Amino acid sequence: MTDGPDARRSPGEPWGGVRPFSIKTKLGALVVISVLITTGLLLIAVRTETELRFITVFSMIATLLITQFVAHSLTAPLDEMNAVARSISHGDYTRRVRDNRRDEMGDLAHTINLMADELEAQDHQRKELVANVSHELRTPIAGLRAVLENIVDGVTEADPETMRTALKQTERLGRLVETLLDLSRLDNGVVPLKKRRFEVWPYLSGVLKEAQMVSSVRAGMASGSGSHTRTDVHLHLDVSPPELTAHADPERIHQVVANLIDNAVKHSPPHGRVTVKARRGAGPDSLELEVLDEGPGIPQSEWHRVFERFNRGAVNRPHGPGSDGGTGLGLAIARWAVDLHGGRIGVAESARGCRIQVTLPGEPSLPS
Repeated sequence: MTDGPDARRSPGEPWGGVRPFSIKTKLGALVVISVLITTGLLLIAVRTETELRFITVFSMIATLLITQFVAHSLTAPLDEMNAVARSISHGDYTRRVRDNRRDEMGDLAHTINLMADELEAQDHQRKELVANVSHELRTPIAGLRAVLENIVDGVTEADPETMRTALKQTERLGRLVETLLDLSRLDNGVVPLKKRRFEVWPYLSGVLKEAQMVSSVRAGMASGSGSHTRTDVHLHLDVSPPELTAHADPERIHQVVANLIDNAVKHSPPHGRVTVKARRGAGPDSLELEVLDEGPGIPQSEWHRVFERFNRGAVNRPHGPGSDGGTGLGLAIARWAVDLHGGRIGVAESARGCRIQVTLPGEPSLPS
């Protein structure tokens, strides 16, 4: 079922582009009708020789009745909006205001409904975040506690292998905390960029090597914060020209590429291939990046939701072996980092798998 034009109306946009029944029109009509009624009754009084006091009383009664009708049509939706706003303030985001009016009240009702939708979505995301963080924290804390209890009770010795196990659990906690810090920076939106010019090939080569090394270290243990543990996926780098340079914040771009690689590897088939492409952009030191995988791909109807928080995909088997699905924050953080640079990130058409495109503007040109 498709939404009608009213459902697609943005806040403040008049119904159908015009407001034939605005409040100003209604008030103006009220004044005109009152004047016409009074004038008509005066003409009747002159022709029928009716006393002026009776005409005045009739005119006042008629004007009051019309005013009461118009006032009720204006205040009734305000009472409904007040009740809905009070429910929202108490945490009930399910109530909505009827927005079938074609005036400013209808626009206000539509805006309140949009606000309720946003608050309901935020509340759902908050609950999901608490659930995800609780789930992610429980396993490494339990594992670390078990290792330490065994050492304290004398069940096991504090040998290098035992301490290595405890270190792995601590690293998992550290990765989760780092993800949450990134989320906090995303919300605050006040992260300074430290841009500089760098060579793309050695930089991306180091990012890919780090991803392979980290996945090898994590192999054999449950992943933390959704990071993959797969070593069967081949990572391929394609940079042209080889001397390509870019002007950006290397730390933030590392977040982008690492999260895109992590997501692509998790969705890859066994012994699949993930390709990272880099090309020169339109401006000086601008950069065009692509990350392609050979997984099931993303339905076009889901493209607009890919970079939303806590979105884990809608395919039947969204994650390959060795992945727990993650917290659904990686791509949201990647979009945040790209937005900081004033760039663009999105899903592109691909004959196979998923293709994510990133455009970084590079160094702004100086005015002549």
